[in-house]
Amino acid sequence: MVIVTHEMQFAREISTNVIFMADGNIVEQGLPKKIFVNPDQERTRKFLKRVLPPPEIEYVI
Repeated sequence: MVIVTHEMQFAREISTNVIFMADGNIVEQGLPKKIFVNPDQERTRKFLKRVLPPPEIEYVI
Protein backbone atom coordinates (compact mmCIF):
# COMPACT_ATOMS: atom_id res chain seq x y z
CA MET A 1 0.00 0.00 0.00
CA VAL A 2 1.23 3.48 -0.79
CA ILE A 3 0.18 6.33 1.49
CA VAL A 4 0.97 9.95 0.78
CA THR A 5 0.83 12.15 3.87
CA HIS A 6 2.22 15.23 5.53
CA GLU A 7 1.47 13.66 8.92
CA MET A 8 5.00 12.62 9.78
CA GLN A 9 4.21 11.08 13.17
CA PHE A 10 1.64 8.83 11.48
CA ALA A 11 4.12 7.93 8.74
CA ARG A 12 6.80 7.19 11.33
CA GLU A 13 4.51 4.81 13.20
CA ILE A 14 3.08 2.78 10.30
CA SER A 15 5.68 2.80 7.53
CA THR A 16 7.94 -0.02 6.47
CA ASN A 17 9.66 2.21 3.90
CA VAL A 18 9.71 6.00 3.53
CA ILE A 19 10.24 8.14 0.46
CA PHE A 20 10.72 11.84 1.15
CA MET A 21 9.95 14.05 -1.83
CA ALA A 22 10.41 17.76 -2.44
CA ASP A 23 9.59 19.72 -5.58
CA GLY A 24 8.48 16.52 -7.32
CA ASN A 25 11.81 14.75 -6.78
CA ILE A 26 12.82 11.94 -4.46
CA VAL A 27 15.19 13.47 -1.94
CA GLU A 28 15.71 10.43 0.27
CA GLN A 29 14.32 6.96 0.82
CA GLY A 30 14.84 4.18 3.30
CA LEU A 31 13.68 2.61 6.52
CA PRO A 32 11.63 4.84 8.82
CA LYS A 33 14.15 4.60 11.65
CA LYS A 34 16.91 5.83 9.34
CA ILE A 35 14.91 8.63 7.70
CA PHE A 36 13.25 9.95 10.85
CA VAL A 37 16.22 9.59 13.21
CA ASN A 38 19.28 10.20 11.04
CA PRO A 39 18.45 11.41 7.52
CA ASP A 40 21.34 11.81 5.07
CA GLN A 41 20.02 14.86 3.26
CA GLU A 42 19.92 18.41 4.66
CA ARG A 43 16.55 19.03 2.98
CA THR A 44 15.05 16.09 4.87
CA ARG A 45 16.56 17.22 8.18
CA LYS A 46 15.18 20.76 7.81
CA PHE A 47 11.68 19.52 6.99
CA LEU A 48 11.53 17.00 9.83
CA LYS A 49 12.91 19.53 12.31
CA ARG A 50 9.99 21.83 11.48
CA VAL A 51 7.22 19.23 11.67
CA LEU A 52 8.30 16.73 14.34
CA PRO A 53 9.08 17.09 18.03
CA PRO A 54 12.70 16.33 18.92
CA PRO A 55 13.39 12.58 19.04
CA GLU A 56 13.37 10.94 22.43
CA ILE A 57 16.79 10.08 23.75
CA GLU A 58 17.23 6.47 24.73
CA TYR A 59 19.50 5.93 27.72
CA VAL A 60 21.21 2.60 28.22
CA ILE A 61 22.06 1.77 31.81
